[in-house]
Amino acid sequence: MTTSKITRLTALALAALAMTAIQAQDKKGITQPEMNYQAGGSPLAGEAMYQGTNPKAPPMTQAEFDLGRKTYFERCAGCHGVLRKGATGKPLTPDLTVAKGTDYLKVFIAYGSAAGMPNWMTSGEMDEKTVDVMARYIQHDAPTPPEWSMAQTKATWKVIIAPEKRPTKKMNNYNIANIFSTTLRDTGEVALIDGDTKKIINIVKTGYAVHITRTSASGRYLYVIGRDAKINMIDLWMATPDNVAEVRVGLEARSVDTSKFKGYEDKLAIAGSYWPPQFTIMNGDTLEPLKIVSTRGMVVGTQEYHPEPRVASIVASHFKPEFVVNVKETGKTLMVDYSNLDALKITEIGSAPFLHDGGWDSSKRYFMVAANQSNKIAAIDAKDGKLAAITEVGKIPHPGRGANFTHPKFGPVWSTGHLGDETISLIGTDPKGHKQYAFKEVMKLKGPGGGALFIKSHPKSRHLYSDTPLNPDPKLSQSVAVYDVNNLDKGYVTLPIAEWAGLSDDGAKRVVQPEFNKAGDEVWFAVWSAKNKQSALVIVDDKTLKLKAVIKDPRLITPTGHFNVHNTQHDVY
Repeated sequence: MTTSKITRLTALALAALAMTAIQAQDKKGITQPEMNYQAGGSPLAGEAMYQGTNPKAPPMTQAEFDLGRKTYFERCAGCHGVLRKGATGKPLTPDLTVAKGTDYLKVFIAYGSAAGMPNWMTSGEMDEKTVDVMARYIQHDAPTPPEWSMAQTKATWKVIIAPEKRPTKKMNNYNIANIFSTTLRDTGEVALIDGDTKKIINIVKTGYAVHITRTSASGRYLYVIGRDAKINMIDLWMATPDNVAEVRVGLEARSVDTSKFKGYEDKLAIAGSYWPPQFTIMNGDTLEPLKIVSTRGMVVGTQEYHPEPRVASIVASHFKPEFVVNVKETGKTLMVDYSNLDALKITEIGSAPFLHDGGWDSSKRYFMVAANQSNKIAAIDAKDGKLAAITEVGKIPHPGRGANFTHPKFGPVWSTGHLGDETISLIGTDPKGHKQYAFKEVMKLKGPGGGALFIKSHPKSRHLYSDTPLNPDPKLSQSVAVYDVNNLDKGYVTLPIAEWAGLSDDGAKRVVQPEFNKAGDEVWFAVWSAKNKQSALVIVDDKTLKLKAVIKDPRLITPTGHFNVHNTQHDVY
């Protein structure tokens, strides 16, 4: 054996020992559900980017750089950030990585760490060549994706049916308020489903991996946004509801909503982008882009500049003509006054970094938003325009919109599940009637396990539902937990949703996102398998917790989120 090979093997062995020591010292760790959540690829993987050169970094060919860039955005950007400045994961900038050296980084990438780095090679996700490329890639300067201007936005804007050519009255017999918009994640579509008949009305082409559907204040229009930042506007008055306008507001996005304050109903729409970090305000009936605002700025607390603060969630205030824009990395909520776009006023409210998703309390005055990596919930007072409180909760809260119900002792509460642990946190939301419990974690429920994405209740229901689709145990990911809100101490019962679906193949059958119908007497669940496997929707009778119906159709490919028109329109959860 040559001296160089011995030296190299020694270095790898020492690096492996060092990695073992790091894992032993790190007590925090990361759960498999967290890894599953962060593993989603970014649309930026397909974007061309300039290859920077760092003379201190090991050389790379153009082909290796392209492989590294593609792999990074498919596997790593969700944790470490587009510019590798750090987000959920640690920074991976050359000032830190070059000093570690290629051999050390290869071991780190191959074997992972208890601090949260997946074991990419030993898990079979990457081969040895890719690990070597990635170890060199992260020692070079991070390539910057292209910006996205107003000119580019307007170039994608398309009015399919002009407002004056749309119906002046409802042209179909559907009970529009009980239509469900179901995301077909991997086909770039949504299924519009009649909640009364359980029949598919239409399969509508949209952007890729639709994140959410939002309903206009009037209930006529649906606004759908894909992870590729494409927005589709669907008119529910048409004989067959379909697209009437579309636009792309960036390269990657998650959030959209419309104006709801009295006098501004259906007038404006807003969308927030992950990249570039900005939000776009549009005309509500055509999606014509009107104004773009950057969210780059300083982080709450440290006051350090952050180059890519992503817009994670947006809701429309019921108290003022304002959009509530939540900026992830900087930990700021922006109250955007849309009454005069030519003299835009923004009130900045700081809470905690990594603001993600959330929902209104039952009064719709307080927006409860999860700072997920800070393990906190911030209560934003939309009436007074200030931070009402910050509440410590469990590990990585992921509420979706959360769930509201009235507790026999604590009064009105809002609740969230967690990705990182098995708990559900209940937070009091009634400062007037139950002041001693307001914005405090008044109770922790024990769930079946980590990996919960959504919980849901309804004013007419006595139940609270929680999914766990990202849990590695199929028994948990294929079922849901149900609590009696009037007797929470007795724990939960388990509903075998995937089993009830009666699917014939061996798909993953992850059960995701409970959603009530308008009447509040049915709960719908998506049974989500891979693109080449059969999926379904399962409907449960809320009163009896028995199976009511199963919707199977070859067009239901990778169903995930689904949104009832009435409940989304009126923020009922």
